[in-house]
Amino acid sequence: MSPRRSVAEALGTRAAILERSVAIASAEGLEGLTIGRLAGELGMSKSGVLGHFGSKETLQLAVLDRAGEIFRAEVWEPARPAAPGLARLRVLCEAWISYLERGVFPGGCFFVAAAHEFDGRPGAVRDAVEARFDAWRGRLRKEAGRAVDAGELGTDPDQLVFELLGTAMALNHAVQLHRDPRAPELARRTVQARLGRPATVTGQVHRDPPEPARPRTSPG
Repeated sequence: MSPRRSVAEALGTRAAILERSVAIASAEGLEGLTIGRLAGELGMSKSGVLGHFGSKETLQLAVLDRAGEIFRAEVWEPARPAAPGLARLRVLCEAWISYLERGVFPGGCFFVAAAHEFDGRPGAVRDAVEARFDAWRGRLRKEAGRAVDAGELGTDPDQLVFELLGTAMALNHAVQLHRDPRAPELARRTVQARLGRPATVTGQVHRDPPEPARPRTSPG
């Protein structure tokens, strides 16, 4: 086997572990990940899984990174071509609602679930979740600030960001817990009341959601 092929196969195996881990963690939480379970479901040895990550915590952090890549592709990338400020904020919010409405992750917003799971626990995983939220809040604040500076909005950017985050979390709750089919439209009305007419998402990334977690078939 050539070194190049060996590296490519290792990267492919790592990617497969991450994709399965994202699906499991979305529905069952990051603590639902065990090396034994992943090994059994992927037809690998425990040492084979550990060889790619070294520890459960390292795996959890890698899963957060992968979930972040998916979120960025679904929510940020469609909005990036829009003009900075209000136009971009409108497209971004529509992409955000669409991401939750379509159930990109089986368990709803991956990061809302991770925050609920780890907000009371100290450690590297909690810090990574917090950093993700801080970065996203910063992105929203930047676009809201641009809109205010341009005279497109007359509001406190921090207040607006608080309301947009609250709307997204309420939508996630309504979709996941209550299976409320009206919730996406209610969220769109809320955003429209704050930002004006809704924007049409262009270049929206559509992908099949991660495969739902299967019942546990091997010990952790």
